[in-house]
Amino acid sequence: MTDFDDDLSNDFDSAPVRLTVDLAALVDNWHDMARRSGKARTAAVVKADAYGMGIEDAGEALFLAGARDFFVATVDEGVTLRLYAPEARIFVLAGIWPGTERRFFENDLVPVISSEEQLAFWMAVLADYGDYPCALHVDTGFNRLGLHIDEALALVEDVSRPASFAPVLVMSHLACGDDPASPMNRQQLESFRKVSRAYEGIESSLVASAGIFLGDDYHFDLTRPGISIYGGEAVNGMVNPMRPVATAEARVIQVRTVSAGESVSYGRALRLTRDSRLAIVSAGYADGYMRSQSSGGVPLRQAVPQGGQGFFEGYKVPVAGRITMDLTIFDVTDLPENLIRAGDYIELFGKNILVDDAARAAGTIGYEMLTSMGLRHERKYVAEDE
Repeated sequence: MTDFDDDLSNDFDSAPVRLTVDLAALVDNWHDMARRSGKARTAAVVKADAYGMGIEDAGEALFLAGARDFFVATVDEGVTLRLYAPEARIFVLAGIWPGTERRFFENDLVPVISSEEQLAFWMAVLADYGDYPCALHVDTGFNRLGLHIDEALALVEDVSRPASFAPVLVMSHLACGDDPASPMNRQQLESFRKVSRAYEGIESSLVASAGIFLGDDYHFDLTRPGISIYGGEAVNGMVNPMRPVATAEARVIQVRTVSAGESVSYGRALRLTRDSRLAIVSAGYADGYMRSQSSGGVPLRQAVPQGGQGFFEGYKVPVAGRITMDLTIFDVTDLPENLIRAGDYIELFGKNILVDDAARAAGTIGYEMLTSMGLRHERKYVAEDE
């Protein structure tokens, strides 16, 4: 008779696709960004299920490490996080909408007000419920979300606003923080300084991961690192100082020998020029391993010839042909014979294939790679290097 607990313990070891999350690296990265933030306090951005890492485990680890300010995208994320960060201040970037008020109040969540429509609704909520904190998002040139600067400045002088309207934070977001040479950064800084001065006595926050590297002028009272704490690159052209956090792997289903001249995968996108050994693994674009990493037969390869790579036992192995929904083929011809077998795991990205390198092969960024991982990854959380 099979022991049920043993079955559960073996889920990770036998999973078709699996993700190892190094919580020690996550915490180290957050502390690193806190040091780089100087005198500013450092929040943690855990939206999109903590960038694919799992908001429950990542949020709790960051809270235990000392994070007391968190940013999520939606009220649902905030409700979940509250269970794991009981004393934290949790800001909801999507703001508040009719019908969500009770969930904000019951879970002690802080709405980020980003438009005149949200502001009007929030004023009405305060009239019914009384004092409650909020944050104001001011657009300083990004043209995504936020009150116009003139609207934000006028609000300071608006004598008709309820006395219970008391923002605890004013914030904005850089459009070009990943490009330190962009003049847009300085323009937005000067615009935000006007807002910060107008809201004297209220904390200010301008920068996320990339902006932290721009220096003390940009830090204000609170910084908001996201991608950097998950190990991703934040600044273009700079060696990434962050530790990798996520390692994604896929199980080898079959190793097959194919003759020179034969083709591989859909559309015959790859024609083999030598006798080859191919490892077929159980991950595809349904698992976030993007089709655009295919070695051929996709438009990106016309501009960037090389597709994605995996890693096994000290060897990088290229993707062979098109990536499909549930399967990817790797060329393992250059590995010693019999080194790789069915049941082994190939690293898709992690400590050996950095997530941003995998993303570049797909024509995208590490943010998308991390947040695109599907629900089929069996997760394992480690608190130290194993």
